[in-house]
Amino acid sequence: MNGSKILVAAQLSTLYPSSNAVSHVLQTERRNLPLPPPDTDTDSSSEQASYSSTFHSLHTGTILLRVIHGGLILELVSLSTDVPPIRFVFPSAVLPAPAIFAWGDREIHLLAVTSSGSLFRLVLPTGNPTRLWHDSLPKQWSREYLIKNASEQFSGVVQVQGLLCVAIGLTNGSLIRIEAEHIGDDSFHDLWTEVVYSQSSFLGTLTSYLPSLQSSSSAGSEILSVASRPQPTELGHVWTLSRDHTLRLWTANGGCVASKTLSSSAKASSDSYAVSNGIKSELLGAEPRNLLRVFGNGGDDETTYTVAFTPTPSYPQSGGYFQLVATNSDQMREVQTIECSAASAYCHLQDFVIHDVFLYTLWERQGSSMTEKTRLNVAVPTHDAIWETATYGEESDLTPTYLDELLRSPGSLTDKFMTAILRPGVFSPLTLRTAIEQYTDACLSVAGPHPPPQLTSSYPTSAENIAAVVGCTVTLMQDPQTGALQHDQYWNALKRDWEGFVARCREVERSARWPLGLGKGKNRDEVIVIERERVGVIVKEDLPLTVHRYLSDSLPVEPHFAVLDILWTLCDTIGHEALQNLETRIVEILHQEIAFSIVDIIQDQAQRFNFKATLDEPSEASIIARLQDIEDLDGAVRIILDLVAGFEQEVKQEEDEVELLLPSSRSDWTTALSASYISTAVHARYDICMALVTLLFFLSDDLKEWDPSLVEEVFAVFRGLAMLQSVARQPAADTDGEQEASDELLTTDDVIARMSNMHVSRNQARFVPTFSLLHRLAAQSGETTELPGAAHRFLDAIGMLQSTSPARVTQFEALFCERLRLLGYHEVAREMLAWLPRTPGVVFIAACLHINTGRPEDAAQLMEKVAGSFGDDTGLSPEDAETLSSILPGAVLFDSEFTFYIHASAIFRSNGLTEQEASFIRLALSVAPGDVDTSDLWFTLIRAYTDLGYYEDAYSTIIATPYDSVKRECISHLVYRMCEESTIEQLMSFNFATFSAEIEDALAFKARNTDPRARPFYSRILYTWYTHRGDHRNAARTMYQRARKLQENAVQSSDVIALMEEQLEAYLLAINSLSLLDTKCAWVVTQAPPSVIIDVDSHKRRRLSKYIPDSTFNGDKPDSEIVDLSNIKYEYMLLSARLRLIRRDPTLLSAADVLLSPASIILRLGQANQFDMAMATARSLDVDMSELFAILTNQCLRLSRNPDTVLQEDTSDWLLTDNVSSWPGSPADRGWRYLRVSLECHDSIETDFKYSKTAFETILSSDRSSPPPPWLVHSLEENHHEYLIRTTLRYDIIESALEHTLSLLRKANTALARAPPKTASVAWLPYTLIDQVLVAASTQNDLTARGQRLRTELQTEVNNRVKRMQKMSRFAV
Repeated sequence: MNGSKILVAAQLSTLYPSSNAVSHVLQTERRNLPLPPPDTDTDSSSEQASYSSTFHSLHTGTILLRVIHGGLILELVSLSTDVPPIRFVFPSAVLPAPAIFAWGDREIHLLAVTSSGSLFRLVLPTGNPTRLWHDSLPKQWSREYLIKNASEQFSGVVQVQGLLCVAIGLTNGSLIRIEAEHIGDDSFHDLWTEVVYSQSSFLGTLTSYLPSLQSSSSAGSEILSVASRPQPTELGHVWTLSRDHTLRLWTANGGCVASKTLSSSAKASSDSYAVSNGIKSELLGAEPRNLLRVFGNGGDDETTYTVAFTPTPSYPQSGGYFQLVATNSDQMREVQTIECSAASAYCHLQDFVIHDVFLYTLWERQGSSMTEKTRLNVAVPTHDAIWETATYGEESDLTPTYLDELLRSPGSLTDKFMTAILRPGVFSPLTLRTAIEQYTDACLSVAGPHPPPQLTSSYPTSAENIAAVVGCTVTLMQDPQTGALQHDQYWNALKRDWEGFVARCREVERSARWPLGLGKGKNRDEVIVIERERVGVIVKEDLPLTVHRYLSDSLPVEPHFAVLDILWTLCDTIGHEALQNLETRIVEILHQEIAFSIVDIIQDQAQRFNFKATLDEPSEASIIARLQDIEDLDGAVRIILDLVAGFEQEVKQEEDEVELLLPSSRSDWTTALSASYISTAVHARYDICMALVTLLFFLSDDLKEWDPSLVEEVFAVFRGLAMLQSVARQPAADTDGEQEASDELLTTDDVIARMSNMHVSRNQARFVPTFSLLHRLAAQSGETTELPGAAHRFLDAIGMLQSTSPARVTQFEALFCERLRLLGYHEVAREMLAWLPRTPGVVFIAACLHINTGRPEDAAQLMEKVAGSFGDDTGLSPEDAETLSSILPGAVLFDSEFTFYIHASAIFRSNGLTEQEASFIRLALSVAPGDVDTSDLWFTLIRAYTDLGYYEDAYSTIIATPYDSVKRECISHLVYRMCEESTIEQLMSFNFATFSAEIEDALAFKARNTDPRARPFYSRILYTWYTHRGDHRNAARTMYQRARKLQENAVQSSDVIALMEEQLEAYLLAINSLSLLDTKCAWVVTQAPPSVIIDVDSHKRRRLSKYIPDSTFNGDKPDSEIVDLSNIKYEYMLLSARLRLIRRDPTLLSAADVLLSPASIILRLGQANQFDMAMATARSLDVDMSELFAILTNQCLRLSRNPDTVLQEDTSDWLLTDNVSSWPGSPADRGWRYLRVSLECHDSIETDFKYSKTAFETILSSDRSSPPPPWLVHSLEENHHEYLIRTTLRYDIIESALEHTLSLLRKANTALARAPPKTASVAWLPYTLIDQVLVAASTQNDLTARGQRLRTELQTEVNNRVKRMQKMSRFAV
């Protein structure tokens, strides 16, 4: 039983997605080639190979050659490395069989013949084994030779003898031999010579050949197979086998020199030949096949041996026979006939090879592969060959029966089907992609003009495509009579749709598993089995697999496994359905906590299940009798346990020690083979263990007499195998971010080739291999030993079968679950944890898993439960303590709850779960030893509360912490965070006890150094803080500094108006705050502003540094100044005026001087007819209004002359106000009255009536002929009579000057008459001015009569005045 073999294989599309291959298109010198015919095979994919072979060398490893897409594409895949495949697109189909040969260690040569009659030699670099053909290609890497003797539809059997020779067997029995006289390089092409040999000539050489002769030969001479001695060899002979069973020898110079018709087998009857149209035919099938192999005996023996196969498809005893023919010189003789085994009956031979002294055969048996092996003894011929058969292990097939069983379990129908088809090893990615494409095309063909959108959408993965498309055409219908929804019909139709898709997948997968050939691997005894879409090897079968196969095939097993034969009979008797129900019950038991003894649980479940009711009495009695014949049933059970839970310990060879020093050469393909073997082995062991558990239920009444530890161990091993089988059925996504190798290896030539093949956009989506979870785990183990050793080491290393009780958890089981979690397979880890009892280690892993899956609250609860497992007197068993410590950092238990809480908080922190982190820090502080510095914990806790927005908790924690340094560090962070989250009201409600200064400093720092326009507005917050605490001076200072910063930013900002509005708000708040103080104390001390923003010259401030010695401060300390309430009001009014002016005329923003001076502001307001605003502002800013009144007077003059023009302007601020508009009269009357009222309001003795003077002079300057308003003249006569005279005299208005002078004299005389005589002498008049008026009047030639009269009166009054004064002077003396 120990020498049996088994097949294990890996799906190529799983490991090497076609999208990752780099393609090169080959050009041909032939013209007008016909297009290739379309593929008519609907059950296969064009990606499935039609021919495949292997090549191996020490330098390149094993290379797989595949011909796909109907022969148009030839693909090379490295099975020894993870180098991406390379593809060559030929102009026409490649004939079987192309071949690869090594040219030293630097190159490999690929020779292929196409149906268009071209021989291609492709030279690929292999200098770097890690890149192989992805290095830069040679200049003339593709070389073509046009075969001269090739017809338009060229066909034949190609045998590449080596780098220098190619033989082609034709359908008419002739042979074309093409030899290379010179192999080209980057400068020259290959130089070939071509010779055609006919079967009828043994000596002559034909130098020319007409293709038309190919069809004139009989069908029997058609060559089916061509063979030559394997390389390296110097023998250039070629052997061919024709349809008429004739074996021919062809030499390089003589052509066909010998022929021999093979005899039929003695055991084969006449029925062994095919019958066609009722006529027996001794001809072989016309399809070219591998029916011929040549080898040498080695040493000094020059004999060459040929092995020819003759099929017997209708012979019931075997599938055919082999004939060994020895060739010496030109003599051929039959040595022996080797009959095939009975297992090959009705099978189809696909390929056979001679490896050392063994003959390996590959059979197609009902669509799957079967290999056989026998020793080929040349020296001592034998007629009764002993064949060793190898097939695949038990593989799951989605039969209709299996699908019906699958649908009985609860759950979504789509989820069940998706889980089934995505199970590793069931269907390859290529099969699924092909099936869904065919399904989509079929739906579109019947969907009509408006197909469902699912059929025309694109999907990133095939799984998403299948889930969306399958069943999309099924709709929920209503009963036409009742209107009720027909749910049953819907689910039945959906089920049939899915079953049809699964059937389509099975057909495509059956085609993908069609065997193609055999190849040699890297080891001496390694044989590779090649299928259309899978590549496998023949490996040794371990003992559990062998026993399982013997039991399944009803073969006798060894005596110490006799109890298994009984158990297999028991399971068959029970039936599949009952056994499945029993399995479900056992799984439910193991998913629950084991609170009672396992024996009691089994007995209770056996009674509930009524296990023996499924057996009839004779069967039960027979099984009991057979069990009683077992002498030591306890020992037999232990042997079975050792069988399913034990592993063969291989002796380490010297080669293994050498391999440890070399870099690992393990490829994805070898890893996939290991995963496949592990899956098969686990399934076999699970079936055996399930049979053992069935025995326990069968003998439940007698289990009290059994050793309880043995029963527990059976269930523990079953649990481990069930967990492993569940993992083996899990696909795995690429969670560890593996990089796509093809992108790393792309060169310039590769990019050019990809562009030429329109694959430029291919890498927009990332294509990665779709490995199984077992593949991922096996790849991480790094095992490079051969199977089954690698599989046993893997299973032994994970330790899932080392548990002895289902109530306990070993450290291996815990580490396995933790490994799955760390790898990112959270759902699988959750399923594995469900099998295990809730020990502290399992609970800790479950908590970490909850964190990964977004359930932090549940994780926190579990972490708190684990905390009780640390410290003294925890009550943990040694096994639980070992399990828990194995998954903790350093594999050591924490010494107390305090250290565990800190570790748990770190776990939550690393996952960004601040709330749970704070919770465990609080727990750690609650149990912290007194001698431990917990300042970092307090700091972290406060920060966590702050980050969570739990400001009340953060504040209370700050108050509670005993570390003042922590308080000071955290206060500013809390304040800033609350400001950022706009919880100002809550911030103001906190007292902060003795830390107000720190808060004020923090806010002041932000207010000084942040943009006042950016949220949060720290200056406003600080103002609120001061106001809330009654510190109005600092509140005013804060707002005043904010206004200053806004003014600085206004120079460079584009939104000046918004900044001015905010600045006005800041000034107003500062004014309000200072107004709450006593008038004497309404001031603030602030830093002196830069000179660039000082524009208030009329309000000088006191600079404090002027009164403090310079030695008190450093030289770079800025000056400070005192700003009182009036200063702020002044700036407020100035800014308000500026803003109003800019709003009226936005073009001022583009002016060079945006910050206008106060005088300019008043002037611009006046020019804008904003007289009320201008006067109020000028009064507040203490600005002279002379120019303003000049403008107003001009406007009144314009109203008098042309009122319509003025009224078209904006007069809303003076003529159209409520007060002015209520005055009677014309607009001119109201305008003059507005001027009079404004002068009465703003002009007085304090201003020396300069505004009235300005108005008077403005009138005179405008039009001397128009008299000024009497009220204005009267006002000046009352207050500045002398000015009035001088002004009229200056403007040369002599009559007015005479009149005003005369009025002055008369007023003086009146006053003199009223004055006492003693004071009359002190009366003064501007006699000089009066003289000037008289002189001016006397010199005026055009003086009017009135003027002359006035001059006379004035002269008279002056004379009378003088006389009177003289007289009074005499009386005074």
